[in-house]
Amino acid sequence: SHLWEPAIVNPVNLKSYTIPIFNLRDPYARSFHLSWLGFFVAFLSWFAFPPLIPEAIKSDLHLSAAQVGNSNIIALCATFVVRVVAGPLVDRYGPRKVMAYLLILGAIPSGLAGTARTAESLYVLRFFIGILGATFVPCQAWTSAFFDKNCVGTANALVGGWGNMGGGATFAIMTSLFQTLTHTYGLSTHVAWRAAFAIVPAPILLFVAALTFIFGQDHPAGKWSERHNLPAAALAVKDGHQIPLDHPEKKSLSSESKDEKDVEGNAAVSVRPVIAEEDLELVKSTVDVAINEPLTLKTAVKILTNPLTWLPALAYLTTFGVELAIDSKSSDVLFVLFSKKRHGFNQTTAGYYTSILGFLNLVTRPAGGYIGDVVYRHYGTKGKKAWTLLCGLIMGAALLAGGFYLQSTRTSGDQSLSDLMGVFSVAAIFSEF
Repeated sequence: SHLWEPAIVNPVNLKSYTIPIFNLRDPYARSFHLSWLGFFVAFLSWFAFPPLIPEAIKSDLHLSAAQVGNSNIIALCATFVVRVVAGPLVDRYGPRKVMAYLLILGAIPSGLAGTARTAESLYVLRFFIGILGATFVPCQAWTSAFFDKNCVGTANALVGGWGNMGGGATFAIMTSLFQTLTHTYGLSTHVAWRAAFAIVPAPILLFVAALTFIFGQDHPAGKWSERHNLPAAALAVKDGHQIPLDHPEKKSLSSESKDEKDVEGNAAVSVRPVIAEEDLELVKSTVDVAINEPLTLKTAVKILTNPLTWLPALAYLTTFGVELAIDSKSSDVLFVLFSKKRHGFNQTTAGYYTSILGFLNLVTRPAGGYIGDVVYRHYGTKGKKAWTLLCGLIMGAALLAGGFYLQSTRTSGDQSLSDLMGVFSVAAIFSEF
């Protein structure tokens, strides 16, 4: 099976036609797993505050509901800012290094989380911890560089979904750890939530950053500086495309053919000369020959004004944004609504219920990518547009239903936990699709 056999590599762009998930000796498999693992562990700190807010952090720091909301907003604002910067950094230095350094930078404020004493200090810490949300950029860029167009959608869906599952894992891990520290080891609330940050997020972030440096690979061609040393670049040059190389030592790129190049790691990939002139059009029509280039102002303006950039960005804003909002607030909402009405419903219980919404990513993200690919094969781009709109409409309808339900039961206070989980699970599922 392709799942554990060596990757089948396109000789023109060195991208893999297969996803060898279980063959960890293969650099394509290692890059695949390190990309989602880096995004996964980022959630262990980025989302570590919400599960502990209802009972621990909120009371310990004497936070109002508005201050809790502001801290959530600040954490997401940092992510937005750093993601904008992370894109050009990936183009310049490659996804592996950007991923590792983001994890290291995020580990520093994570280790200092216990120093928070006021709402203002919490804002500062959550802003810098929000850096970790930018790991999504190298996560997707890494798999896009290693997998060809026949499977890159599936690869991106898998790493995005498995990485995003870290949001659910964080709620389960942090609430369980907090309960263990308070009930088993007798720590006070003041000490326990601070210790939880030192025990889980900070060391794990540094550990995965080390794994990324040691076992990761920049590009199928080897180092990121060697990414132009492949036949696809020669095809692009032959087609009249100018590649502004940012490494002078690599400017010997030939427009006719490339010598054989060994890929870093255990597996060697043989690069054959550029295909004959008469086959050039066939190659360009069936093979992805896109090459990462340094970002210029002209290129940035062209990208930002292209509808293919800002339309998907708006879709992502309204879907992933909804998921983040649900994950950030659900635990606190469930705790407020049911802690006094249901015996034994505490911060840990609220965290477990909220974790379900994050764990859905294990299935929903890959399923969404797969359904999108199937729709595209049968109906083309118009079909994918219709599928995207349908998901957005169902998500929006579920959110409206949840909002009206909470509003109508606000006075009577007879909210049903199963009804709430059902309607917001539907919203989460279609936002993750």
